[in-house]
Amino acid sequence: MILVTGGTGLVGAHLLLHLIENGENVRAIYRSKNKIEKTKAVFDFYKKPNLFEKINWLEADILDVPSLETAFIDIKQVYHCAAFISFEPRDEEILRKTNIEGTANMVNFAIAKEVEKFCYISSIAALGDIAPHETHITEETDWNPEKPHSDYAISKYGAEMEVWRGQQEGLNVIVVNPGVILGPPQMMHIFDEGSSEIYRKVSNGLPFYTLGSTGFITVDNVVKTSFELMKSEVKNERFTLISDNIVFKDLLNTVADTLKVKRPRFHAKPFLMNALWITDGIFSTLFFRKRSITKATAKASYSKNLYSNEKIKTALGTVFTDIHKYILESSKL
Repeated sequence: MILVTGGTGLVGAHLLLHLIENGENVRAIYRSKNKIEKTKAVFDFYKKPNLFEKINWLEADILDVPSLETAFIDIKQVYHCAAFISFEPRDEEILRKTNIEGTANMVNFAIAKEVEKFCYISSIAALGDIAPHETHITEETDWNPEKPHSDYAISKYGAEMEVWRGQQEGLNVIVVNPGVILGPPQMMHIFDEGSSEIYRKVSNGLPFYTLGSTGFITVDNVVKTSFELMKSEVKNERFTLISDNIVFKDLLNTVADTLKVKRPRFHAKPFLMNALWITDGIFSTLFFRKRSITKATAKASYSKNLYSNEKIKTALGTVFTDIHKYILESSKL
């Protein structure tokens, strides 16, 4: 049996569907029963509600060790997708506890229960810091602790250290580092985070664009590639998963055209983005509301990071979906 954490999130829900479509026996853990409806909505979206009934749901929490004892019964493989995602400075403690301690718990049980293979869904945020002589960030790029990193990035990097610690103790592992994960535009009504937030902001008339860039990938590519790696003989390796490096302006224009709304019209230069996060921080403190932009997200919006996907293409011959085409075509599903 395969155990999946984070099965009520965008990646986890699509992974559950893919596993069941491929005849796998799957157990998924959940913390809140109402969140299971999100996964059901994904199965319904793809018109496969009958497959949803094949999931073996179990109430458990990666921070609740006793509940994991039951979750790991008869488990041969693990896909650890669960994570807390936030760029709010006030969430530092919960980020580290969930992403690092939670992953440590999963790794410890996988070792104790002699799990055959363990896949950790990490992030490009946990990759290294590009050196002056380098053009692209790869799996081998060194992490520089002296450089500034978001609390989220630090928590994902720390989680990976727990996975590699497990590998040193005899656990067969796969680590994948996806870029910004995009689902179909309709998913913005199901999920709150990630690509859904991008779609919602553009749909609501986002006025600004930036000229920064990063790596993007479709949720289907993340799921299928992770599955292929777990089925293969490959082990104890790390892979960057991106379809392409895309300038934010270009992505936002594609989303706007797909949703048939106005494209963002104003270029938000770095000084404006920095002014926005400072102002937003003041207002969020005064009015006790969640921040809409932080120092980390502001910096990311104008940073021009380039990531290489050559390692996974060499290992599996992976062909990635064109992002712009995916946004348009998946909106017609």
